[in-house]
Amino acid sequence: MLTALPAMAVIAVLLMGCQQAQQSDDSTADAPPRERPGHLVTTVVTERAPVSTQHERPGTLRLRRLVRLYAEEEGRIKALDVFEGDQVARDQLLVRLEDDVLRAELDKARATLAQERLDLKRFEDLAKRNAASQDDLAQARTALALAEADLKLLEIRLADTRITAPFGGIITERLAEPGDFVTKNTQLLTLADPASLVAEVYVSELVLPYISVGDPARIRIDALGGRLFDGEILRIHPTLSEANRQAKVEIRFEAIPEGARAGQFVRAQLATAAVARLLVPFRALRQDRDGQFVWVMDAAGEAARRPVRTGMRIADQVDILDGLEAGARVVTRGFLGIAEGKPLTRVDDDPGQAMATPDATSARVEMSTDA
Repeated sequence: MLTALPAMAVIAVLLMGCQQAQQSDDSTADAPPRERPGHLVTTVVTERAPVSTQHERPGTLRLRRLVRLYAEEEGRIKALDVFEGDQVARDQLLVRLEDDVLRAELDKARATLAQERLDLKRFEDLAKRNAASQDDLAQARTALALAEADLKLLEIRLADTRITAPFGGIITERLAEPGDFVTKNTQLLTLADPASLVAEVYVSELVLPYISVGDPARIRIDALGGRLFDGEILRIHPTLSEANRQAKVEIRFEAIPEGARAGQFVRAQLATAAVARLLVPFRALRQDRDGQFVWVMDAAGEAARRPVRTGMRIADQVDILDGLEAGARVVTRGFLGIAEGKPLTRVDDDPGQAMATPDATSARVEMSTDA
């Protein structure tokens, strides 16, 4: 009798547990089914706003005004007293060739000219007395004109034996020595104007429409440290290289830095005019064998693939040229498992906006698709 009591108690407890479990199942069945959350993503809403970009382009210092001086007469160099690095003034004598032969020819031409003048005067006197024909008089005048031309030619050749500086500058090359015999068109010296020093850089065709002559620029010369020197765009060359689709741009200094030399490596910072752009974070851009695209969250809250055409990369964003409109909600994170038409749930909007505000429209470009 006593041993039957515990067994009955255990049976009672089991029956109560079964009843509670049945009631719990009934209540769960009566409750509405829970909605499963969609694919979790973060997004950003695109907008179009004016953006001014900064581009840093490598380049080289170059002397814009540089003259190569050639011998215009042949002969032996009698004097050449300037060397590389020498400063010279305008019209300063740089090279003198031996001119003895030309001076002798010049004396002969002067004597010939004097004789032709006497002959012409004699024929004119004879013609007045009808003792000389008009043909004799014409020949005498022609001979005088030829003698004057020969004299002028020799004077020019004699002047060409002396080479002077066409402008004040610095000698950059000395290619001959006193005593050398040189022929015509032999280069002897190179003269450069140090005030014509410019920075020469190459700029992509994507940037060229947004810069113009006179725009400010800043130049850093690596050999002179990290200091930036102010300048402006002097010239934009009209043709582009077929190899890289870039054009040469010349930038002049407001004041040429001390120690700056032609051939030094420079980095030029160019700021473009503000242009309305549609930017998205670069991490939102996807690519496969069909091309570039982004995922957007459509009005129904589902994933939609949008093929796009991109422009330059600006900092950590990329310019969308075609395929998106302002106001599109672009997915920036949560790509794993995403598919066309799949319901999406926004975890949170991406803290980084797709576009900068007009008060903060400048972004530095270190690496870009326009390089």
